[in-house]
Amino acid sequence: MKIRLSEIAHARSGDKADRADIGLFAWDATGYALIEEGLTSEQVAAHFAHLLARPGVQSVERYPLPRLLAIKWVLNGALGGGAASSLRSDNLGKTLGALMLRMTLEVDEARGQAALAAARAASA
Repeated sequence: MKIRLSEIAHARSGDKADRADIGLFAWDATGYALIEEGLTSEQVAAHFAHLLARPGVQSVERYPLPRLLAIKWVLNGALGGGAASSLRSDNLGKTLGALMLRMTLEVDEARGQAALAAARAASA
């Protein structure tokens, strides 16, 4: 089954120069396990390819934070040079957490249903 990240997690994002910083926080340990096992740097890079498709250094760094049930993602080179350099009308990383929450994970049906139920209980 497919699960949208917004169903099992919430996010907070920001920026520093040409880097976007996204914290993805699972509502509970069940959801964290699915995200930690199923969401790769390559998938995140593909999801944000429209921001990372320019010359220069681009990479996606992944920092698991299991005690916080979170993963920190750093998208290097994603902001068109940063606030002072970019011609983009919204060049800051503050909205990118919401964009990440639109991603989906392919998960086992039983684990997916358990994660959805646990997330509903935790976020209520």
